[in-house]
Amino acid sequence: MKHRSLVRALLTSVVLATGVVLAGCNGEDMSLASNAKANQPVPPKLVAEMTEKDMDLQSPMLVRVFKQEAELEVWKQNRSGQFALLKTYPICRWSGDLGPKVKEGDRQAPEGFYAITPAQMNPRSSYYLSFNTGFPNAFDKSLGRTGSQLMVHGDCSSRGCFAMTDEQIAEIYSLGRESFFGGQRSFQFAAFPFKMTPVNMAKHRNNPNMPFWKMIKQGYDHFEVTRQEPKVEFCENKYVFDPAAPAGSTKPLVFNASAKCPVYQIPSEIADAVSAKQAQDDAKIAELVAKGTPVAQRRPDIDGGMNRVFASKLPDGATGLSDPEPPGVQTAAYSRAPGTIPPHVNPPKANAAASTSYSASLFAASEEPVVAAPSTRVASASSDGGFFSNLAKKVGIGGSETTATATTTPAAPVPTPAAKPKAVASKAGPSAAPATPPSVAAAKPAAAPAPLVATARPPLKPTLSAEPSTPASGGGAGTAALSGAAPVVSANSFTDRFSAMR
Repeated sequence: MKHRSLVRALLTSVVLATGVVLAGCNGEDMSLASNAKANQPVPPKLVAEMTEKDMDLQSPMLVRVFKQEAELEVWKQNRSGQFALLKTYPICRWSGDLGPKVKEGDRQAPEGFYAITPAQMNPRSSYYLSFNTGFPNAFDKSLGRTGSQLMVHGDCSSRGCFAMTDEQIAEIYSLGRESFFGGQRSFQFAAFPFKMTPVNMAKHRNNPNMPFWKMIKQGYDHFEVTRQEPKVEFCENKYVFDPAAPAGSTKPLVFNASAKCPVYQIPSEIADAVSAKQAQDDAKIAELVAKGTPVAQRRPDIDGGMNRVFASKLPDGATGLSDPEPPGVQTAAYSRAPGTIPPHVNPPKANAAASTSYSASLFAASEEPVVAAPSTRVASASSDGGFFSNLAKKVGIGGSETTATATTTPAAPVPTPAAKPKAVASKAGPSAAPATPPSVAAAKPAAAPAPLVATARPPLKPTLSAEPSTPASGGGAGTAALSGAAPVVSANSFTDRFSAMR
């Protein structure tokens, strides 16, 4: 049995290695079967946390990214079939401005919904480990948007990517790998400018990207009320979430990002819950605007952002377009950075006076609305347990928690009682406004505390324990790839080979 698990692990490693063709981040010429970075087990502490949250090691996962908060969330499906927040990772560096990527070279990190397949996982990245976001998707292409090699990777250095520390990406990579081994065909990657709360929508109400943000907020709301990965389609140059064929229809729905939408319907239990949430949010936004909530300044002079836990560790460290330290609070300076900050890190530069004004606008009217949301239960399938832990035992690799961060549990979802679906007539939606490419300011902020940086890059960044992790029993139904996602290799490279191994 152990021999069979080892063989399956080695074969799958080879599949992932041969399926990756990522020119922008390739740099290591090694056999994936002996690639210790890509084969690191999920840290035992995180496995234990999954057990506490009623999750399986190999259950499906979902990732959300927020630029302004400089946070990456990993959600896992629990045994009730719903997704629950497993862990929040502070982002070390992202580049560009708030808003979607428009063209190659604008330094923008993408915003929208993407699907990550095993072929997009890059174990040979020059930035430790990485996965390709899949930009541009069908929606981006329908608007003529261009760009390539937009990654989530390590090394804390970004040119249109979301950069983590090496320790963080090792952990995120291992979570994605185990979800694929559990049968998930792709995991959803949703990137937002900020958490789509009434407070943030009110602050950014005059931003030219607001029509686009309101459109992707619909997908954000679908997830918030159901705790299920929203199905994503594209038509009429817009996103469509959770569409279903009309009652009595015998023809499958066909979506084309540039063509007229087919007649579809959204299940009424989802449509009603989303409508109620949006009405509540709209009322709160109107209330905040009436109270005089200041409009957040646009800062095209700043290139991207950095989570304050990292900025506090660097000389001239600044959060840039990410949330700065709240006024009167200086806890980040005393917290431990979640991972090794490389000596070449380049924090965003900001004009001191402008940054103070920007900080004040971000922290004004900070009260958040409360949305009551009982849970929904959906059946989930089970699958075989993880087999990479067996490979880890063979090569003597263990794992330990290195990137723990404090997180808050989001509101529970709105109930979704069984009901007949509502028909939705196809109509044109808002088109996205192009983002203005930012430029980099030359001014430096005041010096911050001395950095905790590495003087060399060891091959394995996470602290490894002598005892390998013991994965929990797998579970989770596979999820379909998001329609229109840009494949990195041919579509059948994963499906055929992985099916043969299973």
